[in-house]
Amino acid sequence: MSEKILVTGGTGNTGAQVVKRLYEMGHEPIVASRSGAKTLEDVEAVKFDWLDKNTYAKALEGIEAVYLVAPALVAEPGSIMSDFINIAKKANVKRFVLLSASLIDCGGPAMGQVHQKLAEDKQIEWCVLRPSWFMQNFSKQQHLATIKDEGKIYAATEDGKIAFIDADDIAEVAAFALTVENSFNDDLILTGPEALSYGQAADIISSAIDKPVSHIKLTVEELTQRWQSFGLDEGYAQMLSGMDGVIKDGVEDRTTNSVLNITGKPPRSLAQFVQQNMGVWH
Repeated sequence: MSEKILVTGGTGNTGAQVVKRLYEMGHEPIVASRSGAKTLEDVEAVKFDWLDKNTYAKALEGIEAVYLVAPALVAEPGSIMSDFINIAKKANVKRFVLLSASLIDCGGPAMGQVHQKLAEDKQIEWCVLRPSWFMQNFSKQQHLATIKDEGKIYAATEDGKIAFIDADDIAEVAAFALTVENSFNDDLILTGPEALSYGQAADIISSAIDKPVSHIKLTVEELTQRWQSFGLDEGYAQMLSGMDGVIKDGVEDRTTNSVLNITGKPPRSLAQFVQQNMGVWH
């Protein structure tokens, strides 16, 4: 049966792919973003702003499930997202799938507070996706310009390893979590197939594009200053840098079978991802 599903962050890395996958599955995704822009011609879009409650009612009309992506550059989105969930429940939304992060436990900071709210609510169906670092960070986000212009990747992880994951694999799991008959009612750690240091990732990219790429090892303090120089406020910059700091201690050196178990397909490797996106670094 077709379901009407609201996809917040619907034009973003995972959101746009969630919309595409839901549409292909025969459901009715609604693209929710501040711009109100469409990502597919035949898919409805609506203006939605986490910081403007006046946009909530229209976005929630007839919705049965919601994909939750936190507002950008908000260090502690818990109260904002919790208020929205309460309003969505009153609008008869039954299921929520939250995009969190592998390092953020239930009850922890940021999305961890939203995770806890969902897990403790016995009146709803829910799932929390906790992916590792996105491969798209190399091709679209903070590392793109420095790889392209400087041949460098800046991080404070030392030689700590991360099982980088393709956002498309996250979206594939999200689409299942939003529509599967029996809700998972659980959190899922999502990773790529192998854990790599930034140095190893740099080598993979370098070999593919035939251009030297290296990992510049910053301290947490240096990375915080770097984020602030890009306009991030101190608290948000410290949170991002702090995540790098714990990676060097090995907390992200792990892989899981969640993507394979849920979708039936193995997650894409970084080498495969780089081969398919080589043009962005030239």
